[in-house]
Amino acid sequence: MENQYKKTFPDLMVDKKIVYVHGFMSAGSTHTAQILREYMPKATVIAPDLPLHPEEAMALLRQIQADERPDLIIGTSMGGMYTEMLYGTDRICVNPAFQMGSTISENNMVGKQTYQNPRVDGVQEVIVTKALQKEYKDITEQCFNAVTPEEQSRVYGLFGDNDPVVHTFDLFRTHYPNAIHFHGEHRLIEKAIFHYLMPVIRWIDDHQAGRERKTILIDWTTLRDAYNKPKSSLQKCYEMLLDHYEVYFLAPAPTNDPSFIPEAQAWIEETFSAPAWNRALFTNTPQLLLGDYLITTADLPNFMGTVLPFGSDEFKTWEEVIIYFERLGGQ
Repeated sequence: MENQYKKTFPDLMVDKKIVYVHGFMSAGSTHTAQILREYMPKATVIAPDLPLHPEEAMALLRQIQADERPDLIIGTSMGGMYTEMLYGTDRICVNPAFQMGSTISENNMVGKQTYQNPRVDGVQEVIVTKALQKEYKDITEQCFNAVTPEEQSRVYGLFGDNDPVVHTFDLFRTHYPNAIHFHGEHRLIEKAIFHYLMPVIRWIDDHQAGRERKTILIDWTTLRDAYNKPKSSLQKCYEMLLDHYEVYFLAPAPTNDPSFIPEAQAWIEETFSAPAWNRALFTNTPQLLLGDYLITTADLPNFMGTVLPFGSDEFKTWEEVIIYFERLGGQ
């Protein structure tokens, strides 16, 4: 399929296996699996057609997990619910439908249904009965049954902030700390895959490989224009930096205005979404932080890394910052 964003990630998940678990009334031929293969050409993406009955689907997925020993499992919607239960593997649950019984009734899924994507067995229409709905309700009661501190560290949840179908962010967060909102709806379109899912995959790949990237600290004072909007080319620069660096945002920790911290954090999360999750640092002494680069408007001669004085003749805008780091090539 055509790569809308004209970019791949050839150094991501190299020689690793990814299992993609599709949602209700979908199939392994879904566009999401195809996009993942295109974005990560050196990885193997396994995307099976799931049986309609949930116990059979879980049995198949556990067999694939045992046989293929995947490095990562990604599931969306119903597939996210199944993915949570595949303990022992790094996992990403996207808009997981942990309440499938009610999700089916609330979204008029009982009765004759047509699969959204072609299946290997040629079946394209099924009847969703009340009995089947109860099967889904029963299997969701098995979720979160083996959550340990180790499992908590290896599972991420991604939740569209405009998802009209499932609303399980709070439920997930009671069991796993890595609960992240992203700008999107229920269906995982290519924009969401590119901007929000791929950075999380990069975090997991780095962790698995023990890979450490150089760190860039970006001062809060460089981000906004006079209208409280992101400065020109900021988003473009940020996404370019994510390819090679760990990027964090710095903001002051005021003593007289405690409301500033949630305000600043909310602005950062709203502007940069999932890739900026857990990447805001609040300090009044940034010169004491360890980092390779600091982009700031302040005069900090004691910072131990390289300071890029934003707003100076050399770095007047984010376009000059882009040019600087493009020349470095990730160094």
